[in-house]
Amino acid sequence: MSSSETSKREWPELVCRTIKEAKEKVKADRPDLKIEVVTVGTMVTQEFDENRVRIWVDTVAKTPRIG
Repeated sequence: MSSSETSKREWPELVCRTIKEAKEKVKADRPDLKIEVVTVGTMVTQEFDENRVRIWVDTVAKTPRIG
């Protein structure tokens, strides 16, 4: 089996973690990947890219306010 076949491909343990924590963990496990942080609902291309991992986010972190 090649190293790409045994490398980690999913990180379910990162659900509900911060973006920073998720990016750090993915980079620690797979420094070869390009990380994209994407807001849930954003349109993205559908092609499969074995060099990319998307971190989907949908939480408002601070109170929206004018100013």
